[in-house]
Amino acid sequence: MSWSNLFYRIRRRMPGFKDLFYHFFGWFLFGLINPLWRCLSRIPALPLFSGWRRRGEIEHDPEQSEDKQRLRKYSSDVEAGVTEVLPDNRIESWPSEKKAEEEDELHCDYDSTWESEHVESPPSKKTTYSRGHRNYKFSRFENAARDMWNYRHDYPNLHRTENSWQQEHDAKPNLNFYLGNTPSLPDGVYIKDFHNNWYGDYARLEYVHTFIQWLFPLQEPGVNYEAKTLTKQEIQDFLNSDDAKCNLRLSYELMLDFYGIKLKDVETGEVTRAPNWSERFQNLNRHTHNNLRITRILKCLGTLGYPHYQAPLVQFFLEETLVNNELQSVKDSALSYFVLAVLNRQERQKLLKFAYEHYEPKEEFVWCPKKIQRVWSSHWQE
Repeated sequence: MSWSNLFYRIRRRMPGFKDLFYHFFGWFLFGLINPLWRCLSRIPALPLFSGWRRRGEIEHDPEQSEDKQRLRKYSSDVEAGVTEVLPDNRIESWPSEKKAEEEDELHCDYDSTWESEHVESPPSKKTTYSRGHRNYKFSRFENAARDMWNYRHDYPNLHRTENSWQQEHDAKPNLNFYLGNTPSLPDGVYIKDFHNNWYGDYARLEYVHTFIQWLFPLQEPGVNYEAKTLTKQEIQDFLNSDDAKCNLRLSYELMLDFYGIKLKDVETGEVTRAPNWSERFQNLNRHTHNNLRITRILKCLGTLGYPHYQAPLVQFFLEETLVNNELQSVKDSALSYFVLAVLNRQERQKLLKFAYEHYEPKEEFVWCPKKIQRVWSSHWQE
């Protein structure tokens, strides 16, 4: 029996085993190994350790091929100019000087929200900064921005070796699942059964972890090794199927209800609190792994035909966390991950401006460059 199968069997019989395992692994890696490594790296007599890349240095492959550097033009991120309409109908262009970007202490190479070019350039090949120069919040945001940059640019560094089994059998497992032809694995549940029998079954939705990759598939893998990643052809066929897209919307409503949210308008994607929001918000605060699920949901919406649903959901979480002081366990994820999952650049700008306006204290706001924050502050003071 392989280790992966053993781990999976234990996880099915002990729902809490996965969290226990990850907590122990996190403590072992970050609580024991990391401090020991940092101490060894400071010893001058040990060049083997001190020569390794220190924490805070991000390096990129200098031998990147031209194919990886030539990023395709994304209509969602190349709206006509990067501008803002002010209350008095004046047009404000964001500062875009390259030198200013490099000197801005909160400039992030992977956050293209404020780029002025019509086609985003790849991040610089090497970014190095001192350990004390940027705080934990910005480091977390920068890691999130790297992940979201890859998603918004169709995973340019992902090896395009589609699953050999899928190629051999010309299979589209995610599309067939959403058309009701095949069940999810390993649970053996069809899409209609999810919608009819799992709706409102909050315990099952909380503690079963194998279904989320089937309901919201991506081109990147997850923890369920029996779920398949999306292929390019599968995405195209999914977008051309009204039945598959309709079922995806029902899956979205299933998870919204689980989080205490209701889809108010199926055309615009506007959402509002569900009648049971208080109870569900408490669950969302207690179980932070749902932040990862929400990030996956947002990515899937953008990939499979519902990009206009992204901004309303993120706006909802920003209002609940920053204005209504609810869902405090979701706030950092909403700012670091949810916002950057939105494909439309102008919508991202609006969301970040709203977040900055309601965030306190403002000197700790790290999710956009300082120069942008100064522009906003000067407008509000006028």
